[in-house]
Amino acid sequence: MSTLGLKLRELREQAGFSLRKAAVAIDIDIAILSKMERGERKFSKELVLKLAELYKTNTDKLVIEYLSEKVLYELGEEEFGLEALKVAEKRLRYKKNNNHE
Repeated sequence: MSTLGLKLRELREQAGFSLRKAAVAIDIDIAILSKMERGERKFSKELVLKLAELYKTNTDKLVIEYLSEKVLYELGEEEFGLEALKVAEKRLRYKKNNNHE
């Protein structure tokens, strides 16, 4: 399974940025960006948005990937993680439906 870090590394390379140039462009330490791409450190949503803009790619898809990794990190080791996710999905749908009335 591809991780957000690997996806962002691919996008960086496709956009023609070296690790150093990308890090300078978004004002982050090169070592930190490298660790994020390798999955050793977590991305922030703000950073994902900056990288999406820098690489001129679909922001929505990257934010969805970021959120899915965040959920996986929180629930991945939990015994009832999948069940909790199903309950959360129902609650989120209910909340969204009631906020748009």
